Amino acid sequence: MSAIETTNGSRDRLASCKRVVVKVGSSLLTGPNNGLQVAKIDAYATQIAQLAAAGYQVILVSSGAVAAGCLRLGWSERPQQVHLLQAAASVGQMGLVQSYESTLRKHGCGTAMIMLTHDDLADRQRYLNARATLNELLSLGVVPVINENDTVATDEIRFGDNDTLAALVTNLIEADLLIILTDVEGLMDSDPRTNTGAQRVRVAASTDPALSALAGDSVGALGRGGMVTKIRAARLAARSGAHTLIASGETPDVLPQLLAKNDLGTLLVAELTPMTARKRWIAGQLRAKGDLVVDLGAATALRKRGVSLLAAGVVEVQGDFLRGDVVRCVTAQGEAIAQGLINYASTEVNLLRGLSSDSFMAAIGYSAEPELMHADNLVLL
Repeated sequence: MSAIETTNGSRDRLASCKRVVVKVGSSLLTGPNNGLQVAKIDAYATQIAQLAAAGYQVILVSSGAVAAGCLRLGWSERPQQVHLLQAAASVGQMGLVQSYESTLRKHGCGTAMIMLTHDDLADRQRYLNARATLNELLSLGVVPVINENDTVATDEIRFGDNDTLAALVTNLIEADLLIILTDVEGLMDSDPRTNTGAQRVRVAASTDPALSALAGDSVGALGRGGMVTKIRAARLAARSGAHTLIASGETPDVLPQLLAKNDLGTLLVAELTPMTARKRWIAGQLRAKGDLVVDLGAATALRKRGVSLLAAGVVEVQGDFLRGDVVRCVTAQGEAIAQGLINYASTEVNLLRGLSSDSFMAAIGYSAEPELMHADNLVLL
């Protein structure tokens, strides 16, 4: 039986969602003749500020730079040539950022502009650096505004659409929920352009293969995304355990309404919690890049309490690994206890082993994290 439902499904699972990625599409932010619709940007920024005040950590992925630039340059359609896209992005980005920043500042929210390319998330070091920066911004109460770096991107390193970018950012910062705002009320069970009786799909499993048959292509002249890319984004987000809501950005106060569990849009459900998905991925890595030999106290703490691994408990480093690689924790007898994502390279761990975290700066010249492996990134074997 298909997981697709056209009756109201339970949204109680949204109650635990605190870290939210919001993606706003070009069709909502730009008009056919008047460039950026500042009033709409102001409305979305106001809603995001309300969510931040309510305790949510919100990351905004906003389209609109290329579309706004096209309109400012007098182009009626999105060009295909990369150099023209880059020119439009550089022109349009100015107004887009200014609009978000001014409204969020009025509501007491700090903002940060983050421009990403595919290489930033494909390269492990840049991926970890981007994640660390975003996590720090969120801890400071800042709202990151993210867009693809269209100004410097080439065909080979483009995400292709901001729906995909939003899903990758959701994975990157381990968000609980991805909200994709578009110009339709959600996923429909048939094409509303040809069937006036089309019904909104209220809830479905993100992995349901029947979803693909319901998706249509984008019809906008200035945008790239359609429902196909939104379903693909939901499936990407589900890999890290995040649910996805696809809803109309034309609905007043849509973001507070969605998080209040009102029956709007389409909820695409992830089968795993973010932590379960992450732990499963770590446990499934069969080729660790190295081993850390731990003392009896650290081995006992790992086995009985599942705590983070501290440098003080490491007595030997085996293998050559980099920050972010999968590394095992083993006893002096060679028994594997756990494995996880390491926060420092092997050369650095060799200098840190046996030390307390307040000695990291003196030993290697910097201190990224106080533990070698955080408990969230570590699984018992």
